[in-house]
Amino acid sequence: MPTPDWNERYRTGDLPWDTGAPDAHLVKLVESGRVRPGKCLEVGCGTGTNALWLASRGFDVLGVDIAHLAVERANGRIAGTSLRCAFTVLDFLQDRTLTGPFEFVFDRGCLHSHDEASDRSHFALRVSHLLPVGGLWFSLIGSTEGAPRDTGPPRRTATDVVSAIEPHLEIVELQSVLFETNHAEDALAWHCLARHRSESAQPSTRRQ
Repeated sequence: MPTPDWNERYRTGDLPWDTGAPDAHLVKLVESGRVRPGKCLEVGCGTGTNALWLASRGFDVLGVDIAHLAVERANGRIAGTSLRCAFTVLDFLQDRTLTGPFEFVFDRGCLHSHDEASDRSHFALRVSHLLPVGGLWFSLIGSTEGAPRDTGPPRRTATDVVSAIEPHLEIVELQSVLFETNHAEDALAWHCLARHRSESAQPSTRRQ
């Protein structure tokens, strides 16, 4: 499939993922205390809604997005505030200037936007390089569950998700949730929480 023109989507307002409210699953995770305030990266920050919410909860946030129009809008929202939040234009897969560590990485629909398995694996590898041991990555990923649909997030199987992430990080949770959008009906998604591990994943074994 052709690479989406993200700036065009922001120019025309074709933004079904931009609900204007912080993601409910992110809010629940943070309010549970499982993720504590610290240095945080949001990949695909869009207009900054989730990053700004995290900053309001004490996180020191960097939001990155490939679309300069999204970043311009996000930067306009932090003007005049004292929040520890910054936004910059960056291609997460290609740019090598981004350095960590970040104790928490969040993406809402970025991993699933890559059609090639190699790109999804590279995405997970990039995240692993930015997390310290024990650091957490929370990703919301469109799933293959639910009724047929012609709109909404790309669909990825659980195998797609595990194949991309498991070689690089420990998968802590993988569960089915609703992905809230501006479409008439929300789509099912994977809630995936992964952790940087101190040792590499071990190979699958045969029963002895």
